[in-house]
Amino acid sequence: MQAPVPPSAAPRRTWIRFAAAALAIALAVVGYLSFAAKQTVPDVTFKGIDGQSYTAESLRGKVVMVNFWATSCVTCIKEMPAMVQTYNKYKGQGLEFVAVAMSYDPPNYVLNYAQTRNLPFKVALDTSGEVARSFGDVKLTPTTYVVDRKGNIIKRYVGEPQFAELHQLLEKALAG
Repeated sequence: MQAPVPPSAAPRRTWIRFAAAALAIALAVVGYLSFAAKQTVPDVTFKGIDGQSYTAESLRGKVVMVNFWATSCVTCIKEMPAMVQTYNKYKGQGLEFVAVAMSYDPPNYVLNYAQTRNLPFKVALDTSGEVARSFGDVKLTPTTYVVDRKGNIIKRYVGEPQFAELHQLLEKALAG
């Protein structure tokens, strides 16, 4: 059983609880605002396996999916046919897609995979890891970013996305 609190300590405890609650609310607001703040696509250049280079700026005006993947990633390989279907479904409405192979993925493996599967979108090599670092130091694959026409990142998926949800997001972004 606790000893009774002296009357002089009660207001002090109330003040401490109030201050703790105010601090917790303030931290929650700051956290929400920093999370809710729009992040834009970094100013990067994608080096395509076809020899072409694509800058983030050159993709403005389109809704873009940037998918970090690797040929050694089981989930990446599993999701790739659905990524192809998604691209084919929405490319006529302005969707662009860049599949960025991670720096540790041997370029000849990436080229072989892209050619044998007839990947219909841009496939880029990130041999230095600079693109992955620019996107918040991507380490886990697959990681996919959905970018609106203004270059704002509107969603990041780590792992395979729920494709029904992804399609709804793309439809909304493509309509805007």
